[in-house]
Amino acid sequence: MKSNFAADDPAQRKERSWTAVLAQYKQPHPARSTLEIAVTALPFVALWALSAAAAVYGHWWGLLLTIPAAGFLVRLFILQHDCGHGALFAHRSANDWTGRVIGVFTLTPYDYWRRTHAVHHATAGNLDKRGIGDVNTLTVGEYHALPWWGRLRYRLYRHPLVMFGFGPAWLFICQYRLPLGLMRAGVQPWTSTIVTNLGIALPVASLMWLMGVGPFLMVQVPITLMAATAGVWLFYVQHQFEETHWSEDDDWSFQHAALHGSSHYDLPFPLRWITGNIGIHHVHHLSAKVPFYRLPEVLRDHPDLRDIGRITLLQSLRCVKLVLWDDSAKRLVSFREARAA
Repeated sequence: MKSNFAADDPAQRKERSWTAVLAQYKQPHPARSTLEIAVTALPFVALWALSAAAAVYGHWWGLLLTIPAAGFLVRLFILQHDCGHGALFAHRSANDWTGRVIGVFTLTPYDYWRRTHAVHHATAGNLDKRGIGDVNTLTVGEYHALPWWGRLRYRLYRHPLVMFGFGPAWLFICQYRLPLGLMRAGVQPWTSTIVTNLGIALPVASLMWLMGVGPFLMVQVPITLMAATAGVWLFYVQHQFEETHWSEDDDWSFQHAALHGSSHYDLPFPLRWITGNIGIHHVHHLSAKVPFYRLPEVLRDHPDLRDIGRITLLQSLRCVKLVLWDDSAKRLVSFREARAA
Protein backbone atom coordinates (compact mmCIF):
# COMPACT_ATOMS: atom_id res chain seq x y z
CA MET A 1 0.00 0.00 0.00
CA LYS A 2 1.33 3.39 -0.92
CA SER A 3 1.68 5.75 2.01
CA ASN A 4 -0.37 8.93 2.06
CA PHE A 5 2.65 10.63 3.61
CA ALA A 6 5.01 11.02 0.68
CA ALA A 7 8.45 12.42 1.39
CA ASP A 8 7.70 15.61 -0.57
CA ASP A 9 4.28 16.18 1.00
CA PRO A 10 4.27 19.83 2.25
CA ALA A 11 1.82 18.94 5.05
CA GLN A 12 4.12 16.20 6.30
CA ARG A 13 7.16 18.46 6.13
CA LYS A 14 5.32 21.07 8.24
CA GLU A 15 4.28 18.45 10.78
CA ARG A 16 7.84 17.14 11.01
CA SER A 17 9.14 20.66 11.52
CA TRP A 18 7.38 20.79 14.89
CA THR A 19 10.02 18.41 16.28
CA ALA A 20 12.69 21.08 15.88
CA VAL A 21 10.39 23.90 16.96
CA LEU A 22 9.38 22.20 20.21
CA ALA A 23 12.93 21.17 21.10
CA GLN A 24 13.53 24.61 22.63
CA TYR A 25 10.79 23.96 25.23
CA LYS A 26 12.18 20.64 26.48
CA GLN A 27 14.53 22.08 29.08
CA PRO A 28 12.98 21.70 32.55
CA HIS A 29 13.56 24.27 35.28
CA PRO A 30 14.55 22.33 38.45
CA ALA A 31 13.33 25.03 40.84
CA ARG A 32 9.98 25.24 39.05
CA SER A 33 9.62 21.46 39.00
CA THR A 34 10.38 21.25 42.72
CA LEU A 35 7.87 24.01 43.42
CA GLU A 36 5.20 22.20 41.40
CA ILE A 37 5.76 19.07 43.48
CA ALA A 38 5.48 21.08 46.69
CA VAL A 39 2.30 22.96 45.74
CA THR A 40 0.71 19.64 44.74
CA ALA A 41 1.89 17.17 47.37
CA LEU A 42 1.59 19.42 50.44
CA PRO A 43 -2.06 20.45 49.83
CA PHE A 44 -2.92 16.82 49.07
CA VAL A 45 -1.43 15.60 52.35
CA ALA A 46 -3.06 18.46 54.28
CA LEU A 47 -6.49 17.83 52.77
CA TRP A 48 -6.16 14.08 53.38
CA ALA A 49 -5.19 14.67 57.01
CA LEU A 50 -8.06 17.11 57.61
CA SER A 51 -10.50 14.67 56.01
CA ALA A 52 -9.15 11.88 58.19
CA ALA A 53 -9.49 13.99 61.35
CA ALA A 54 -13.07 14.82 60.39
CA ALA A 55 -13.87 11.14 59.88
CA VAL A 56 -12.29 10.07 63.18
CA TYR A 57 -14.17 12.70 65.20
CA GLY A 58 -17.47 12.25 63.40
CA HIS A 59 -17.50 15.57 61.56
CA TRP A 60 -18.81 14.12 58.30
CA TRP A 61 -19.02 17.52 56.62
CA GLY A 62 -15.22 17.52 56.62
CA LEU A 63 -15.31 14.66 54.12
CA LEU A 64 -16.20 17.24 51.48
CA LEU A 65 -12.47 17.90 51.52
CA THR A 66 -11.99 14.58 49.72
CA ILE A 67 -13.16 16.33 46.52
CA PRO A 68 -10.27 18.82 46.28
CA ALA A 69 -7.95 16.10 47.62
CA ALA A 70 -8.89 13.95 44.63
CA GLY A 71 -8.08 16.88 42.36
CA PHE A 72 -4.59 17.19 43.83
CA LEU A 73 -4.15 13.43 43.48
CA VAL A 74 -4.87 13.80 39.76
CA ARG A 75 -2.22 16.51 39.62
CA LEU A 76 0.23 14.21 41.40
CA PHE A 77 -0.39 11.65 38.67
CA ILE A 78 0.45 14.28 36.03
CA LEU A 79 3.77 14.89 37.83
CA GLN A 80 4.42 11.14 37.80
CA HIS A 81 3.46 11.11 34.12
CA ASP A 82 6.04 13.82 33.34
CA CYS A 83 8.67 11.87 35.26
CA GLY A 84 7.92 8.87 33.06
CA HIS A 85 8.72 10.95 30.00
CA GLY A 86 11.91 12.32 31.56
CA ALA A 87 10.37 15.79 31.46
CA LEU A 88 10.24 17.00 35.06
CA PHE A 89 14.00 16.97 35.75
CA ALA A 90 17.09 16.89 33.57
CA HIS A 91 18.49 13.70 35.12
CA ARG A 92 16.81 10.36 34.65
CA SER A 93 17.43 9.19 38.22
CA ALA A 94 15.68 12.28 39.61
CA ASN A 95 12.68 11.63 37.36
CA ASP A 96 12.57 7.93 38.13
CA TRP A 97 12.80 8.16 41.92
CA THR A 98 10.34 11.04 42.07
CA GLY A 99 7.95 9.03 39.90
CA ARG A 100 8.34 5.91 42.06
CA VAL A 101 7.55 7.78 45.26
CA ILE A 102 4.52 9.48 43.72
CA GLY A 103 3.40 6.07 42.44
CA VAL A 104 2.71 5.00 46.02
CA PHE A 105 0.19 7.85 46.36
CA THR A 106 -1.40 7.25 42.93
CA LEU A 107 -1.42 3.43 43.35
CA THR A 108 0.47 3.22 40.06
CA PRO A 109 3.69 1.18 39.73
CA TYR A 110 5.94 3.70 38.00
CA ASP A 111 8.32 1.55 35.94
CA TYR A 112 5.57 -0.78 34.74
CA TRP A 113 3.29 2.12 33.81
CA ARG A 114 6.14 4.00 32.12
CA ARG A 115 6.77 1.10 29.74
CA THR A 116 3.14 0.62 28.75
CA HIS A 117 2.69 4.37 28.33
CA ALA A 118 5.74 4.53 26.07
CA VAL A 119 4.04 1.96 23.83
CA HIS A 120 0.95 4.16 23.77
CA HIS A 121 2.98 7.15 22.58
CA ALA A 122 4.75 5.08 19.93
CA THR A 123 1.56 3.57 18.50
CA ALA A 124 -1.29 6.02 19.19
CA GLY A 125 -3.62 6.15 16.20
CA ASN A 126 -2.13 3.04 14.57
CA LEU A 127 -4.89 0.55 13.76
CA ASP A 128 -2.36 -2.28 13.41
CA LYS A 129 -0.81 -1.71 16.83
CA ARG A 130 -3.73 -1.40 19.21
CA GLY A 131 -3.97 -3.05 22.60
CA ILE A 132 -1.38 -1.64 25.02
CA GLY A 133 -1.92 1.56 26.95
CA ASP A 134 -4.99 2.70 25.04
CA VAL A 135 -8.78 2.56 25.11
CA ASN A 136 -9.86 -0.52 23.16
CA THR A 137 -11.36 0.80 19.92
CA LEU A 138 -12.86 -1.35 17.17
CA THR A 139 -13.62 -0.34 13.60
CA VAL A 140 -17.20 -0.55 12.35
CA GLY A 141 -16.27 -3.56 10.23
CA GLU A 142 -14.59 -5.37 13.11
CA TYR A 143 -17.59 -4.77 15.34
CA HIS A 144 -20.10 -6.09 12.80
CA ALA A 145 -17.91 -9.16 12.23
CA LEU A 146 -18.11 -10.16 15.89
CA PRO A 147 -20.59 -12.79 17.13
CA TRP A 148 -23.44 -11.44 19.24
CA TRP A 149 -21.63 -12.10 22.52
CA GLY A 150 -18.55 -10.27 21.25
CA ARG A 151 -20.66 -7.23 20.32
CA LEU A 152 -22.36 -7.38 23.75
CA ARG A 153 -18.99 -7.52 25.51
CA TYR A 154 -17.73 -4.52 23.56
CA ARG A 155 -20.94 -2.60 24.29
CA LEU A 156 -20.56 -3.34 28.00
CA TYR A 157 -16.91 -2.27 27.92
CA ARG A 158 -17.88 0.99 26.23
CA HIS A 159 -20.84 1.70 28.49
CA PRO A 160 -20.22 4.89 30.54
CA LEU A 161 -20.97 3.05 33.80
CA VAL A 162 -18.15 0.61 33.04
CA MET A 163 -15.77 3.02 31.29
CA PHE A 164 -15.98 5.73 33.94
CA GLY A 165 -17.33 3.78 36.92
CA PHE A 166 -16.16 0.20 37.40
CA GLY A 167 -13.27 0.57 34.95
CA PRO A 168 -11.21 3.20 36.80
CA ALA A 169 -11.69 1.40 40.12
CA TRP A 170 -10.56 -1.89 38.59
CA LEU A 171 -7.58 -0.25 36.85
CA PHE A 172 -6.07 1.53 39.83
CA ILE A 173 -7.11 -0.76 42.68
CA CYS A 174 -6.79 -4.19 41.03
CA GLN A 175 -5.11 -4.20 37.62
CA TYR A 176 -2.05 -2.21 38.68
CA ARG A 177 -1.29 -4.76 41.40
CA LEU A 178 0.14 -7.08 38.71
CA PRO A 179 2.15 -6.18 35.58
CA LEU A 180 -0.65 -7.24 33.24
CA GLY A 181 0.45 -7.01 29.62
CA LEU A 182 4.12 -7.30 30.63
CA MET A 183 4.02 -10.55 32.60
CA ARG A 184 6.87 -11.99 30.50
CA ALA A 185 8.77 -8.76 29.94
CA GLY A 186 11.48 -9.42 32.50
CA VAL A 187 12.00 -8.62 36.14
CA GLN A 188 11.50 -4.83 36.08
CA PRO A 189 7.69 -4.75 35.70
CA TRP A 190 7.38 -7.31 38.50
CA THR A 191 9.79 -5.43 40.74
CA SER A 192 7.95 -2.18 40.07
CA THR A 193 4.55 -3.58 40.97
CA ILE A 194 5.70 -5.58 44.00
CA VAL A 195 7.72 -2.72 45.53
CA THR A 196 4.87 -0.28 44.87
CA ASN A 197 2.40 -2.70 46.48
CA LEU A 198 4.62 -2.93 49.55
CA GLY A 199 5.00 0.85 49.58
CA ILE A 200 1.21 1.12 49.59
CA ALA A 201 0.54 -1.66 52.08
CA LEU A 202 2.80 -0.37 54.87
CA PRO A 203 1.30 3.13 55.27
CA VAL A 204 -2.21 1.80 54.66
CA ALA A 205 -1.82 -0.77 57.46
CA SER A 206 -0.33 1.86 59.76
CA LEU A 207 -3.09 4.38 59.09
CA MET A 208 -5.79 1.74 59.56
CA TRP A 209 -4.24 0.85 62.93
CA LEU A 210 -4.04 4.51 63.99
CA MET A 211 -7.44 5.78 62.87
CA GLY A 212 -9.49 2.63 62.36
CA VAL A 213 -10.48 0.76 59.22
CA GLY A 214 -13.82 2.54 58.77
CA PRO A 215 -12.58 6.15 58.92
CA PHE A 216 -9.60 5.29 56.71
CA LEU A 217 -11.79 3.77 54.01
CA MET A 218 -14.26 6.66 54.22
CA VAL A 219 -11.43 9.01 53.30
CA GLN A 220 -9.26 6.96 50.95
CA VAL A 221 -11.93 5.22 48.88
CA PRO A 222 -13.75 8.35 47.60
CA ILE A 223 -10.43 10.12 46.91
CA THR A 224 -9.14 7.14 44.93
CA LEU A 225 -12.37 6.61 43.00
CA MET A 226 -12.86 10.28 42.10
CA ALA A 227 -9.23 10.71 41.04
CA ALA A 228 -9.26 7.46 39.05
CA THR A 229 -12.46 8.42 37.24
CA ALA A 230 -11.12 11.88 36.43
CA GLY A 231 -7.88 10.37 35.15
CA VAL A 232 -9.62 7.88 32.89
CA TRP A 233 -11.95 10.62 31.61
CA LEU A 234 -9.02 12.84 30.71
CA PHE A 235 -7.23 10.04 28.88
CA TYR A 236 -10.44 9.09 27.09
CA VAL A 237 -11.25 12.60 25.85
CA GLN A 238 -7.67 13.19 24.75
CA HIS A 239 -8.00 10.48 22.08
CA GLN A 240 -11.67 9.54 21.76
CA PHE A 241 -13.11 12.59 20.01
CA GLU A 242 -14.96 12.73 16.70
CA GLU A 243 -12.20 14.13 14.48
CA THR A 244 -9.40 12.03 15.95
CA HIS A 245 -7.00 10.14 13.69
CA TRP A 246 -6.56 6.42 13.09
CA SER A 247 -4.78 4.79 10.15
CA GLU A 248 -3.17 1.53 9.17
CA ASP A 249 0.54 1.07 9.70
CA ASP A 250 1.54 1.86 6.10
CA ASP A 251 -0.26 5.21 6.25
CA TRP A 252 0.68 6.05 9.84
CA SER A 253 2.99 8.96 10.69
CA PHE A 254 4.06 9.78 14.25
CA GLN A 255 3.75 13.54 13.82
CA HIS A 256 0.39 13.39 12.04
CA ALA A 257 -1.03 10.94 14.59
CA ALA A 258 0.22 13.11 17.46
CA LEU A 259 -1.12 16.33 16.02
CA HIS A 260 -4.49 15.05 14.83
CA GLY A 261 -5.05 11.96 16.98
CA SER A 262 -4.76 13.86 20.27
CA SER A 263 -7.10 16.62 21.34
CA HIS A 264 -6.56 20.09 22.71
CA TYR A 265 -8.94 19.80 25.66
CA ASP A 266 -9.45 23.50 26.30
CA LEU A 267 -10.51 23.58 29.95
CA PRO A 268 -11.26 26.58 32.19
CA PHE A 269 -8.14 27.74 34.06
CA PRO A 270 -8.84 26.08 37.46
CA LEU A 271 -9.36 22.70 35.78
CA ARG A 272 -6.41 23.29 33.47
CA TRP A 273 -4.19 23.93 36.51
CA ILE A 274 -5.37 20.97 38.59
CA THR A 275 -4.93 18.65 35.57
CA GLY A 276 -1.43 19.91 34.87
CA ASN A 277 -2.18 21.22 31.35
CA ILE A 278 -2.55 17.63 30.16
CA GLY A 279 -5.41 18.84 27.95
CA ILE A 280 -2.80 20.36 25.62
CA HIS A 281 -2.37 16.79 24.58
CA HIS A 282 -1.57 17.18 20.91
CA VAL A 283 1.53 19.21 21.81
CA HIS A 284 2.42 16.67 24.50
CA HIS A 285 2.31 13.85 21.95
CA LEU A 286 4.38 15.84 19.48
CA SER A 287 7.11 16.31 22.11
CA ALA A 288 6.58 14.37 25.33
CA LYS A 289 9.69 15.81 26.99
CA VAL A 290 8.20 19.29 27.21
CA PRO A 291 7.44 19.80 30.94
CA PHE A 292 3.74 20.19 31.66
CA TYR A 293 4.21 23.74 32.93
CA ARG A 294 5.77 24.80 29.62
CA LEU A 295 2.94 23.54 27.40
CA PRO A 296 1.03 26.86 27.66
CA GLU A 297 4.19 28.60 26.41
CA VAL A 298 3.96 26.56 23.23
CA LEU A 299 0.38 27.67 22.55
CA ARG A 300 1.29 31.25 23.38
CA ASP A 301 4.22 31.30 20.97
CA HIS A 302 2.53 29.22 18.26
CA PRO A 303 -1.17 30.17 18.19
CA ASP A 304 -1.78 28.07 15.06
CA LEU A 305 -1.70 25.02 17.36
CA ARG A 306 -4.60 26.26 19.52
CA ASP A 307 -7.45 25.23 17.25
CA ILE A 308 -6.10 21.84 16.13
CA GLY A 309 -8.28 19.16 17.73
CA ARG A 310 -9.77 21.71 20.12
CA ILE A 311 -12.73 20.61 22.21
CA THR A 312 -14.33 22.41 25.12
CA LEU A 313 -15.65 20.97 28.37
CA LEU A 314 -19.22 21.02 27.04
CA GLN A 315 -18.24 19.49 23.71
CA SER A 316 -16.32 16.72 25.47
CA LEU A 317 -19.51 15.35 27.02
CA ARG A 318 -20.66 14.31 23.56
CA CYS A 319 -17.55 12.16 23.11
CA VAL A 320 -19.00 9.44 25.34
CA LYS A 321 -21.22 8.14 22.52
CA LEU A 322 -18.30 7.82 20.06
CA VAL A 323 -17.31 4.18 20.20
CA LEU A 324 -16.32 2.87 16.73
CA TRP A 325 -13.89 4.00 14.05
CA ASP A 326 -15.55 4.46 10.66
CA ASP A 327 -12.89 3.72 8.03
CA SER A 328 -14.87 5.32 5.23
CA ALA A 329 -15.80 8.53 7.04
CA LYS A 330 -12.46 8.70 8.90
CA ARG A 331 -14.05 9.58 12.21
CA LEU A 332 -15.41 8.01 15.38
CA VAL A 333 -19.12 7.20 15.33
CA SER A 334 -21.78 5.98 17.73
CA PHE A 335 -23.39 2.53 17.72
CA ARG A 336 -26.51 4.12 16.19
CA GLU A 337 -24.53 5.73 13.37
CA ALA A 338 -22.71 2.44 12.71
CA ARG A 339 -26.01 0.58 12.53
CA ALA A 340 -27.42 3.10 10.05
CA ALA A 341 -24.34 3.02 7.81
